[in-house]
Amino acid sequence: MSRAAALQARWKALAPREQSLVLAAAGVVLLALLWWVALAPALGTLHQAPELHGKLDLQLQHMQRLQAEAQQLQAQPQTSPTDAVGALRAALTQRLGTAAQMNVLGDRVTVTLKGAPADAVAQWLALARTNARAVPVESRLTRSTAATPANAGPATLGNTGAAPVPRWDGTVVLALPAR
Repeated sequence: MSRAAALQARWKALAPREQSLVLAAAGVVLLALLWWVALAPALGTLHQAPELHGKLDLQLQHMQRLQAEAQQLQAQPQTSPTDAVGALRAALTQRLGTAAQMNVLGDRVTVTLKGAPADAVAQWLALARTNARAVPVESRLTRSTAATPANAGPATLGNTGAAPVPRWDGTVVLALPAR
């Protein structure tokens, strides 16, 4: 006797009430399986959709800002290496003062930092990128162990005016724009 025939014979041997209970149990198992496999994951995704949509919107806005910045940089007129060096020197003096020294060798500029405030370095790098179109190609920076000078002004203190800002020692190598 085949397996299907054995099951059919066993089914017929069950009382009508037992057949109803077996069908009800099979229906409950089928519904539970349908819930776990099809509905619960879909409802979970639907529940998480607003949060994921918000995150994706933020990513899209960030990408659009980066695109606008790239288009703005592309729209700027070409900068000669001489103009780029002048713009770098001016930004360096304005943002970092005596905490940095600049050496130009061909199309590379090496900036040596000694106790330079981290926020001023970040601002200078942004200016170097936009005004001089210089691209950082190498950096070797370590957190400075030098103490904050006693005559530190607002540029070297944190927002509260009490805690000093981190400072950097090291070098940054920038590539100047090609002609």
